[in-house]
Amino acid sequence: MTKPRWDPDERGRGVASAEAGVLELDRLRSAMLEPDWVTEEPELHLLPHVQRVCDERGYVLERAAVVGDCVLEVDVAVAGGRKEVREAGFELVGSFAESSTHIVERSRGADGSTLEITTGVLDGDSRFAPHGHVVRLAVRGSDASGATLAR
Repeated sequence: MTKPRWDPDERGRGVASAEAGVLELDRLRSAMLEPDWVTEEPELHLLPHVQRVCDERGYVLERAAVVGDCVLEVDVAVAGGRKEVREAGFELVGSFAESSTHIVERSRGADGSTLEITTGVLDGDSRFAPHGHVVRLAVRGSDASGATLAR
């Protein structure tokens, strides 16, 4: 039997491909390869949306910095464990996601994760010119006292 996909996995394989989404994924990939697709000043374009969600939900924005080629790095602490961390991460992404968004979740331990996000507007999707953003969002859980659970 093949490696299980979850416990218990009696089937061992899926039922279909996700081929229908490949064209749009390829459009994003092509845009990502353009040398001037990522916009400047992500702290002005994206960070206010992240801050608004943090303020509304009681999350703590611990750090925000622009690094490298305009990658916005954001660290946020939320009350709770793995479930709350994951939900908060995707809620924060939703605050700034554009018409095409790709997310990779990297685990940081039992109570934290880092989301690597590429989001943008592709040619023909908007009245605006094609452009994109790259964000590295680290979300950590904390206990009731606010002490961080994972670093």
